[in-house]
Amino acid sequence: MEAITAKRTPCEIYSRVVGYLRPVKQWNEGKQSEFYDRQTFDKQLADSCGE
Repeated sequence: MEAITAKRTPCEIYSRVVGYLRPVKQWNEGKQSEFYDRQTFDKQLADSCGE
């Protein structure tokens, strides 16, 4: 198991903040927690449900 984790590369997560992208890692702890609690949705799927 250790050999598998040694080959992993950390992935930087970016989010759009007021018109530009910032790494989530640079946010304070509260904002990071808020970001990971967010739920996403598919706009196309939501639009097709209203028909």
